Amino acid sequence: MTQLRQRMIECLQLRGLSERTQESYVQAVRQLAEHYHKSPDLITEEELRQYFLHLKNVKKYASSSLTIALCGIKFFFEQTLHKQWPVLNFIRPPQEKKLPVILSAEEVHKLLGLVKVPAYRICLSTIYSCGLRLQEGTQLQVQDIDSSRMVLHIRCGKGSKDRYVPLPLRTLELLRQHWITHRNPALIFPSPGQTRSDLSKSTLPIPPSTIQKVFKAALLESRLNKRASVHTLRHSWATQLLEAGVNLRLIQEYLGHSSPATTSLYTHLTVKAEQLATDAINRLMTDL
Repeated sequence: MTQLRQRMIECLQLRGLSERTQESYVQAVRQLAEHYHKSPDLITEEELRQYFLHLKNVKKYASSSLTIALCGIKFFFEQTLHKQWPVLNFIRPPQEKKLPVILSAEEVHKLLGLVKVPAYRICLSTIYSCGLRLQEGTQLQVQDIDSSRMVLHIRCGKGSKDRYVPLPLRTLELLRQHWITHRNPALIFPSPGQTRSDLSKSTLPIPPSTIQKVFKAALLESRLNKRASVHTLRHSWATQLLEAGVNLRLIQEYLGHSSPATTSLYTHLTVKAEQLATDAINRLMTDL
């Protein structure tokens, strides 16, 4: 590791950014250096301008990817190199307001039924039934399950926030059935690794990429014409709770959202809410 990269990582750590954010920012700077085939501290402001034009017009980066690249590179130049270049404040990725894909309960059950390996199926079932993010599901630990209160303790979620989410009885049963197959003292979903080691002694959880691949395979087999991902299970769970009458404020807490505005997105996705609105509009306009 170069001294420059080490210094950037130290700056990221001092700022208190999560490991995933640190990795994303370092990767953004590495890709910049690889593009110009030189150390990033030798790159000029005009080269930075041309690089972001390249990402937008040639690489066709999505707004979210462009934002990550900008944040990482801006952090490096401003915090690590102490260079305040106007171009970094001028670049603005376009704002995108896309509604997420939603699966019905029937579609989710169909998908999960197509996952043949029990460990993967139970991991995906837990992610869905508890509204978890992918890594929150794969990294679940034995100590996180509170069967007396029927909740999961999600530790260091997005934004380094802890939260509790309701644990359905059926999910608890599935988790117990799976844990008995390996009896790992710490992990619920241990990974055998490349050496196919004893799961009871494994110290690493199932890689998120493995769960993503399994989900994509099931989606393809299901022939559902939707661009879904593992994260779609979380969106679907929240929407289905709202349709069932669960208070939006509670759903916000379960999801770990800081702002109610983020959670209110699901009000646009519920079929029942749309039907109620349509019925109300029709009643109001009857005598038009």
